[in-house]
Amino acid sequence: MSTNQPPGYGYPSDPQNPYGQNNPYGQPGQQGAPGPGVPPQPGYGQPQDAYGYPQQPQPQQPPYGQQAPGYGQPGQEQYGYPQQPQQPYAQQPGYGQLPPWLSEPAYGQHVPGTRTLASPGDRFLARLIDAAVLLIPVILVWTVVTAAAGYFVASILIGAIYAGYDALMLLTQNQQTVGKKAMKLRVVSLAHGGRPTDNELFVRAAVYGGPLVVYCLGNLFYLVNVLFPLWDKPFQQALHDKAAKTVVVKEG
Repeated sequence: MSTNQPPGYGYPSDPQNPYGQNNPYGQPGQQGAPGPGVPPQPGYGQPQDAYGYPQQPQPQQPPYGQQAPGYGQPGQEQYGYPQQPQQPYAQQPGYGQLPPWLSEPAYGQHVPGTRTLASPGDRFLARLIDAAVLLIPVILVWTVVTAAAGYFVASILIGAIYAGYDALMLLTQNQQTVGKKAMKLRVVSLAHGGRPTDNELFVRAAVYGGPLVVYCLGNLFYLVNVLFPLWDKPFQQALHDKAAKTVVVKEG
């Protein structure tokens, strides 16, 4: 009897496929070809993994010892985003910078068209000169008023003398007292370098001499206030300068 059986009667036409099923995966390494009238499926003809699924292309890695483009290179952050230009913290606007009208002295010389801050030493000498100017009136008021009305009233008058002297001189003598004229110093506005307003000059004088009305504690505040420019940066302001938003500059 012949072993060749006609196809279509339940006999397999392929001895390797006894059940007559089509291999859905086709040849090894490829997806099965679609049947008649069936559009090609994604991944047809592409390499497959061990389970018959299309293999995904692997990204190419840079050679050993080299970084991927955009990683750690100038102008790029770690993940390739544009890197924002960074400025040193001390040079960022608003931190430690002097206004355009003010400059630091270069080897003891002034920059043309600008002004420089007065040194704490010059300011202290100017205050000593002003104290010498007020010495006789202060001694007379303190001696007479203390004997007549006591220390409290005398302190109020002494504070009024210092504040009144400072306000009167700054308002009428181009922001200068006698001591500042001798040391070539001038009080100017921190914002623009020009003349402060009358209110700012009044505030400055009040904070400078007003605390002296408080007996003992006023003298302590006065001492701290005068020494404050020694450690204040960058504008070397005393407390009354900060209250009035002023600075003291050296005239060329």
